[in-house]
Amino acid sequence: MMQPKSPALSDGFGGMPAPQPRIGMGQWFTERARRDGGRLALTFEGQTWTYAEMLERIDHMAGALQAGGVELGIRVGYLGFNHPMFFVTLFACSKIGAIFVPLNFRLAGPEFEYIINDAGVHTLLVDADHIPVIDGVRGSLKCSRYLCAHGTPADATRWPDAALAMDAAVPLGEARQPCQDEVAVIMYTSGTTGRPKGAMLTVGNFWWSHVNELVMLDIRADDVLLTFAPIFHIGALNVLTLSSFLKGAHIVLHRNFDPALALRDIARYRVTTIFAVPAMLLFISQHPDFAQSDISSVRSVMCGGAPCPEPLLHALHQRGILVQQGYGLTETSAMATALSAQWAVARIGSVGVSPLLTEVRIVASDGRVVTQPHERGEVCVRGMNVTRGYWNQPEATRNAISDDHWFRTGDVGYFDEHGFYYICDRVKDMVITGGENVYPAEVESVLHAHPSVAEVAVIGAPDPQWGEAVVAVVALRPGTSLALDEMREFASERLARYKVPKQLRIVDALPRNPTGKILKYKLREAAN
Repeated sequence: MMQPKSPALSDGFGGMPAPQPRIGMGQWFTERARRDGGRLALTFEGQTWTYAEMLERIDHMAGALQAGGVELGIRVGYLGFNHPMFFVTLFACSKIGAIFVPLNFRLAGPEFEYIINDAGVHTLLVDADHIPVIDGVRGSLKCSRYLCAHGTPADATRWPDAALAMDAAVPLGEARQPCQDEVAVIMYTSGTTGRPKGAMLTVGNFWWSHVNELVMLDIRADDVLLTFAPIFHIGALNVLTLSSFLKGAHIVLHRNFDPALALRDIARYRVTTIFAVPAMLLFISQHPDFAQSDISSVRSVMCGGAPCPEPLLHALHQRGILVQQGYGLTETSAMATALSAQWAVARIGSVGVSPLLTEVRIVASDGRVVTQPHERGEVCVRGMNVTRGYWNQPEATRNAISDDHWFRTGDVGYFDEHGFYYICDRVKDMVITGGENVYPAEVESVLHAHPSVAEVAVIGAPDPQWGEAVVAVVALRPGTSLALDEMREFASERLARYKVPKQLRIVDALPRNPTGKILKYKLREAAN
């Protein structure tokens, strides 16, 4: 029998299409500023802007970009240290419908050349500190326009001041209405091996990621968020920072990470929330000022980017800092799982559960979807926050995203009896010794508790007997020493014998990328 048609549902707007939600970043920032223009929005190096003052700069930047030929779908690149102009440019691009391309400031000239040309950047904004490296490859770039984002360039003719262009521009008032599938940002992955890939993050990816955060995390309008991780990276940009702008909170932005400055500004601005990667928390906890610093205003810290050693979590908890671990990637618009405040202590070491609008599953090496707790496999993610694919790389997109939209992360994880997820390591970082799988993060967490260890990375090295040997690469605390036998005895009390490192290598510091992730491929190259 045919079901009757429901006029209320099918014809609720008199045959007219439903209005589109105003979810573009430029749209919602404009609306936030119109509603709460007098609220403090952003503080940088002693200067503070309200939401209304930020919006005025955004509208002038949008006008300046349009005057230079930027329109719907055109790519705008940004290279520089953390600075308010990053956000001004991002929101201005959104108001136009242009695609924002943030660049990793630690790269070398040839790497910039590849990314800028691969993305087809039309207008490139660069701060004065990084103009020399771009000048070294500028002859090979295909950009139409160059602007100095801030600072004083050596050649103002070749690098016109963006601020002057903004002053001369007619401001753009209303933001363009986007579709949620439109690309908003192309964010290139770390590229720790091979060429970096540009993850296409859409208007909808960002919006639904914000909704996930606002539903799951304790983000408040009266928060003061300290952001010191590099905002060209999805974690620092999209975990707390953009959602805090959406909520109307106050962001304190640092040009770069300085643990002493972080501790001072926590007290100065009464910071309530922070995003950090484990290495940053480690350096803060080891700073001489940490014990006597006033950090009483901090309600919680969201930690992501790598598994956080449990000894560090306990050390911070003893100082009253509640660390909520989260897990995600560039391709998932940052957050794929998160540990809400109520579980931060009870489930210490877990990265939590998936947020409301995201699904997570574990897939075994034989392709089975894991249904039993503690069985390890590859973490896969599906939801409105997952990238639509890689720019100019359809094959890489097909390899990473299934036909039913599951994204393969390349990370190893499991869930416990209560459904909380834990991340073990990268699939490619797993060490196989004597047929046994060793997950470096587990060993690193144990070794990190040794009083001589400042930081540690565990890798595999070729071994004629076992296939691979477990190797610990350690940077020591000042004035300490560590021998292989001592380390093995310490680890043997906490780990199965096959997991205990057979080799110890002492280094001054571990190689890291700008987001704090240890570059294990460099350690493996040295080991081989």
